[in-house]
Amino acid sequence: MKSNRDTESAKRTRRDFLATTGATLALLAPPLTAATQLQRTPRQSLGPFYPASLPLDSDNDLVVVRGQSGVATGIITHLSGRVSDERGRVIAGALVEIWQCNAFGRYHHPGDPRNAPMDENFQGYGRFTTGDDGHYRFRTIRPVPYPGRTPHIHFAVSGPGIESLVTQMYVAGEPDNARDGLLNSIHDARARARLSVELLPTAGARDELSARFDLVLAADGRLARAQPGLLEALRRI
Repeated sequence: MKSNRDTESAKRTRRDFLATTGATLALLAPPLTAATQLQRTPRQSLGPFYPASLPLDSDNDLVVVRGQSGVATGIITHLSGRVSDERGRVIAGALVEIWQCNAFGRYHHPGDPRNAPMDENFQGYGRFTTGDDGHYRFRTIRPVPYPGRTPHIHFAVSGPGIESLVTQMYVAGEPDNARDGLLNSIHDARARARLSVELLPTAGARDELSARFDLVLAADGRLARAQPGLLEALRRI
């Protein structure tokens, strides 16, 4: 249970978070040059819990919902990264979406059969369009496991003239990673590692975490190995 002081602190942080510019993210990113050659982010399945309808509040801060007085249950996590192609060219105007279960292991989706509590203070879904520097950022909660799955966050990237990507981000060092069937369907260990991130303490913020997850798309904009239904799902955005 969060105290009023914690709730007000989180809401003040929300204002600061939404006011922060992409320039801060650029300071954290290694430079890309014309000679850069990156490895593409592996694809993962869309899963059954992409929002059936978009929430009224669908910004990039998932821990405070417009119209609700509280703050999401869970460990606040600052998630950022850069969208580029495998030649190292940053991609502006890419729509980055994330969705995940709440701290009790339930998605904000009518098809989720689990008998776990809803959290009306957790948005469950967010979106952000990259600027000229290709960066995105979200404030969400640390992902949690639920039966059959290790902690993860779903990602989708789409936009005019770019390869659409659906994938999932995992937490490095989670014991359930070794037993997760979807993660281990990627047989190349180096490719699997590109989907795992370290969650580190956030400087200047008590009990908050930060992670960086860069997304690398095909250089020529093709839809490589598109899964059936992927384009139809993304057209609903």
